[in-house]
Amino acid sequence: MKSNARPSGPVGRPDPVPEPRDLSACFSGQRGLEMVVEMAHDLRSPLTSIMFLAESMQLSQSGPVTEAQRRQLGLIRSAALSLCAAASDVLELSRSGATLTDRDPIAFSISDVFRSVRDLARPVAEEKGLDLRFLAPELEERIGHDKAVTRVLLNLTTNALKYTDQGFVEVAARETGDNRIEFSVRDTGPGIDAEALAGLYQPLRVEPTSPRQHFSSAGLGLGICRKLVAAMGGDLTVATHPQGGTKFSFEIELRAAPVLV
Repeated sequence: MKSNARPSGPVGRPDPVPEPRDLSACFSGQRGLEMVVEMAHDLRSPLTSIMFLAESMQLSQSGPVTEAQRRQLGLIRSAALSLCAAASDVLELSRSGATLTDRDPIAFSISDVFRSVRDLARPVAEEKGLDLRFLAPELEERIGHDKAVTRVLLNLTTNALKYTDQGFVEVAARETGDNRIEFSVRDTGPGIDAEALAGLYQPLRVEPTSPRQHFSSAGLGLGICRKLVAAMGGDLTVATHPQGGTKFSFEIELRAAPVLV
């Protein structure tokens, strides 16, 4: 029996292949947000593996390495960390920052926080020949959100190193009261012009507005830093001068940790 179905196109010619959707259309709407979040999730696992393997090789756990190789592995680790942090920024921005400080404060050492930042940022400083300085307060055992503090300082420090070609980057903490600590990251880079300052915390900037474009043109890192600081009860501020350096700072309450006898 012959079929009554009519051919969908001219005899001998295959049906036309649908035109692929424009990439911008794929990422629009709620599904677009879900795809971006899924991509950020997928990126974090391999990047974490890269960081782990680079650190293991740095520590000569896979065999001896030269000093030059050790520096190069440090740069690989720092680069992977930056990408992993960017993926985390996307995830946290998608949640509107609601889970930035989702646990109780604990006792921690400001020196330990500085040590973590230094270990990750030092390869970049050494590669560029910059002096990386850390100034901790005398009473540095505090109670607070150490991971949030570390993440903000690491973001600010790596960004300062990126845009500083000579001189130094200084990470400091000083007491401003019995239970108050001011953290700051100061550099000798080119500074930020007035036009760029106006949209400094705005995420998803497309076109650079300054020779020094903080935290990439996407603007995610600085926005997340501001959310983290706000979640800890502070305010992220910036002081800058064209060709005269930049200083980011924030002041938060960090009670002194009890002394164990």
